[in-house]
Amino acid sequence: MKHFGFALAFLTITVFGFAQTKIANKFGKGLYYVMAEDSSFKMKFGARFQSLYIGEWDLIDGADAQNGSSNFLIRRSRLKFDGFAFSPNLIYKLEIGLSNRDIGKVSSYTNQAPNMILDAALKWNIFGNFSIWGGQTKLPGNRERFISSGNLQFVDRSLLNSKYNIDRDIGIQLHNHFSIGQVIISEAFAFSQGEGRNITVGNIGGYEYTGRIEILPFGAFSGKDYAGRGDEYVGSSLKRDETPKLAIAATYDYNQGSPKTRGNLGNFMANDIGHHETDIQTIFVDMMFKFKGLSMMAEYANKQANDPLAKNSDGTETGDKVYVGQGVNVQLGYLLKNNLEIAARYTSITPETAIGNPFSQYTLGISKYIVGHKLKVQGDVSYNTFNGSKDTGLMTRLQFDIHF
Repeated sequence: MKHFGFALAFLTITVFGFAQTKIANKFGKGLYYVMAEDSSFKMKFGARFQSLYIGEWDLIDGADAQNGSSNFLIRRSRLKFDGFAFSPNLIYKLEIGLSNRDIGKVSSYTNQAPNMILDAALKWNIFGNFSIWGGQTKLPGNRERFISSGNLQFVDRSLLNSKYNIDRDIGIQLHNHFSIGQVIISEAFAFSQGEGRNITVGNIGGYEYTGRIEILPFGAFSGKDYAGRGDEYVGSSLKRDETPKLAIAATYDYNQGSPKTRGNLGNFMANDIGHHETDIQTIFVDMMFKFKGLSMMAEYANKQANDPLAKNSDGTETGDKVYVGQGVNVQLGYLLKNNLEIAARYTSITPETAIGNPFSQYTLGISKYIVGHKLKVQGDVSYNTFNGSKDTGLMTRLQFDIHF
């Protein structure tokens, strides 16, 4: 951590002390960016954080509130760097997490070091709309995971995402898109290590293979990020598209011999001879629709494993489980003219019988966008039900998000 602090201080002094050729100081567009005099490189630096309050209660027999708890925390705190190197066709992104929730726990799998690096990736536009990505970044999985945590419609992502997403990994990705009339079709393929981000012990099981295809039947959404994605990967209809916009996509992911409880997430399934390894297959189908302040997103996930219960060499179970099953998430929002949005979300999680019990969550959210997603206040209330039980749960959250 000490060495990281020195490096960060040096980088900050370098950025602010030496390169002042061009400045982009509009709020939300990055704290600072530099451009080489010969235009051989560009770097933009930004920072953001989220402060969150959570209150939770158990509702016994659906009514009597008990076991209340509350928590204040910095949900996310991050530094972001992006730009191009040598040529505008070679784009990079570096994102570092600083909050405890971002970093996670140290372990022998990360060389006993903080798990701070979120993204460290290059994107090389070889020709036309075809590009190769290399490094650590999000796999082309479900839509909600691809939406930045700073661009969410609710305080946080749904339970479908937390149970079934495939997150980040280290490897190579191929991306392409083409048009047939106004219809846009994009494809993405990834070959990655399969153990998730910042792993230093090498490949333990097999590798991970991911493919995603997406169709935009009514043409491109507004906006574009560093990866070329538009408003189909932003929560809420802040662009207020004057014509309907729709994106439909499907993803298939195969993690061969995964040693972790959630593929490239979760805990390593250690046993008496090393690790329990199992093949995990995940399917996502999702969509996004936007029109004049109205937005709707829906996702379906299905995760299966050939041996989800971790075992020792003698067949006894270790207690670790791959969270196999399926989930559905649907959310709908409407943005008023004063940039106040009302949104509702329904999530249903149905794990396999040996893994856990089904449950559902109903969420009502309200957001005030002061400067779009760059400065906003969001709150929501969630009601949880557990199949086969009269006991339920209630959760309230309030969060502000600022992104320089």
